[in-house]
Amino acid sequence: MECQCDKDGDVVPGWWMGGNSFQMGGFAVVGYLLYRFSQTLPALIRWPIRLFCSLTGLSALWGWVSHLVRTLRGIKRFIKFMSWMWRCIVGSSTDGDMSNPSSKPGLRLILIGPAGGGRTTLLNTLLGNSDKNAPKGLLLNCTKQMTVLDGREVTLIDTPDILGSSLGINRRAREALRSLQLVSPGPHAFLLVLQAPGSSMGIGHDANQVMQAMLELFGEGVLGHIIPVLTHADRLDGRLTVDQLLEVDTGGLRRAVSLCGQKPELVNNRPDCPPEEQSATRRQLVERVMELKDVRGHFVHELQRREDRIKEELLNDMASALAGKLGHM
Repeated sequence: MECQCDKDGDVVPGWWMGGNSFQMGGFAVVGYLLYRFSQTLPALIRWPIRLFCSLTGLSALWGWVSHLVRTLRGIKRFIKFMSWMWRCIVGSSTDGDMSNPSSKPGLRLILIGPAGGGRTTLLNTLLGNSDKNAPKGLLLNCTKQMTVLDGREVTLIDTPDILGSSLGINRRAREALRSLQLVSPGPHAFLLVLQAPGSSMGIGHDANQVMQAMLELFGEGVLGHIIPVLTHADRLDGRLTVDQLLEVDTGGLRRAVSLCGQKPELVNNRPDCPPEEQSATRRQLVERVMELKDVRGHFVHELQRREDRIKEELLNDMASALAGKLGHM
């Protein structure tokens, strides 16, 4: 085959490069497909196709494309390696990050207390919401909320007035058990929300009667999982502390506190409470619940234990019945 040269002896480009850009693009695509397809064919057919690609210059084009692809793949592998190194370095330094909810075990809380005691306001404080976004009207059923407090995923259950008489006996019992189901296998703490004595809110709560209602619904085992929370501290004008409130108490607050063995927390319900004070309240309550969890674990109702025993007995009976059926086959 004669070499195509110009009068100066330089090689003339392949005939496929003499056409317009449309033709060149078409030949490039055809050559690429032929060259790649030829690699899967027998040698008798493969070599003529490769010869055609070589004569037309398409094999050189494919070689250049292959080199480019290999270069891009190398860059991609390098980037992936550097990304992996970065995750190893940064991940090891953020294992204890307080903002990572998966870095610490979660908590399960039930907010409970008589109507008008500030339970919903405390819930909004824990959720970081304002009272403007709080649901209006009387709460009739337990509600479940999720949030992250101090780097922990926290489940919060708001309860209706199950310690009062507004719902009726059957409804109170139902909602009390439902609150436990929503935080299965059990809550780490009950935040017993009461109006602070002397806050002049016009609602009188006998803490001793409230505690007796708790015992009726949940049994004596609940005493070890109660943290009293006294609300409306803003109405006290800062003149009293928790210790002073207990000293001047003329109701059942001191007796209720002595039953559960936990010192109450005094919180502010003011609508314009500064965010810093709300954050401090959240941190303090989380610390109290964690201390209680480390000592007591989570609460389990006696009816839940009975339910577990019934389920186990039912499972054994069903297994025996199935085994007998298999034995007769």
